[in-house]
Amino acid sequence: METITQNAIQYYYYLAWFATIFFVIKLIIFSVFGGGDSEVSSDFNTETDTDGTFHFISLQTILAFLMGFGWMGYAALKSFNMGQLATFGSAFGVGLIFMLATAYLMTLVKKLEKNVVKDKTTALDKIGKAYTNFAPKGQGRVEIEINGQLNVAEAINNTEDEIKSFDAIKVVKVENELLYIEKVI
Repeated sequence: METITQNAIQYYYYLAWFATIFFVIKLIIFSVFGGGDSEVSSDFNTETDTDGTFHFISLQTILAFLMGFGWMGYAALKSFNMGQLATFGSAFGVGLIFMLATAYLMTLVKKLEKNVVKDKTTALDKIGKAYTNFAPKGQGRVEIEINGQLNVAEAINNTEDEIKSFDAIKVVKVENELLYIEKVI
């Protein structure tokens, strides 16, 4: 019986360390790279598109379960001198609590993600400035407020007048994601 208990203590101990090391590594990867399931985008928009879902069974939650299971099993046998069945039951319960807590926390973290969408129609009738020179009926870029944020966007000069960089402009039409502008006089 003593040999079985010593072996069980070692199994719980090594399982706990293994799961803890990989849990921390996975947590660091999740923190740095965002979990790897979201695209990296350079667009900054304001309409959220995140549903905040997180799968209950994932590598992170399984590692959390094994970590809680291992440490509780080790503590139950080593410090509390519990029997094998009581140790397994308490280790399973603590592992489940760790798993649920991790799934809940990861769900909260996922809700913090923000995918935003530009709605260029919000720039209609706004005043901005030319970012580049515009030939008559030519194309260039403007600095204008879109969805409450200052952006540089593609635009077309809607007049026969030349528009120079830093001239004040007004958006008169938005079509096919292009802003049509006129010089403010």
